[in-house]
Amino acid sequence: MRVFSRVMERRSFTLAAEDLGLPRSTVTDAVKQLEARLGVRLLQRTTRHVSPTLDGEAYYQRCLAILADIEDAEGAFAGAKPKGLLRIDVHGTLARHFIFPRLPAFLAAYPDIEVYISEGDRFVDMVREGIDCVLRVGGLQDSDMIARRVGMLEEMTLASPSYITMHGMPMHPDDFPGAHRMVAFHSSATGARLPLEFVVDGKVRTVSLPAIVSVNAAESYHAAAKLGLGLIQIPRYSGELALKAGELVEVLPDYPPTPSPVSLLYPRNRQLSPRVRVFIEWVAGEFAARDVGKGLSQQA
Repeated sequence: MRVFSRVMERRSFTLAAEDLGLPRSTVTDAVKQLEARLGVRLLQRTTRHVSPTLDGEAYYQRCLAILADIEDAEGAFAGAKPKGLLRIDVHGTLARHFIFPRLPAFLAAYPDIEVYISEGDRFVDMVREGIDCVLRVGGLQDSDMIARRVGMLEEMTLASPSYITMHGMPMHPDDFPGAHRMVAFHSSATGARLPLEFVVDGKVRTVSLPAIVSVNAAESYHAAAKLGLGLIQIPRYSGELALKAGELVEVLPDYPPTPSPVSLLYPRNRQLSPRVRVFIEWVAGEFAARDVGKGLSQQA
């Protein structure tokens, strides 16, 4: 069942074999034996693609529940700890600031868990790519994922000293008309260009400035601002080093952007395995310890 479920999720015998640390022939034989025992075809196979039959899809849903029950039963014994491969996807700067510094402590507490971390801003098909959970910043699109909010990140507006020298330091969001411009950031989820955002007298005001550079990745966004190409808005934690080094300066600190939510997402139709459950609780605790997750409850 574990082998079949991984092939279903990855839509590939080869990728499933890599995930499970098994020879591809072993994975293929296991599924063939399962089909022979059940007397039905579970998967349609071509040279490039694997897809479930109707029977395969129904059997997969039953497998998820059964495998989760087995892991819970095994974990109920004294001294038993979660184990296995945990695959997560995180924004790169978020991982390096919040995850990696304390990751050795997590792995020391759960030595039988192996962690695979992928980084990106793009939309992730968690089931197809075999990802157990995703950590994301910002508003969430409607989806069939369960989302648990773990924190809120304070945001700030930044520009390079050379930009301020050329265009001047704005004192209020109304000061922007004229020569000011921004580095345009395009959402990986929607492709839309995001406006600048300021809280003025308790109300959110959005401002779209001209842009000569547009990006869709955090590192390019930072780099463009340091080169004086426009204003940017980023989480405070990710801009602290540039502020201290004098590469960027804060703009309109009295009119900050609204904080950005940080959420953990996982598939709605997949029962959480013990290793995923302990990781989610650990991440929530790490954000709470940094005073960015207090008072936040689980959301679905």
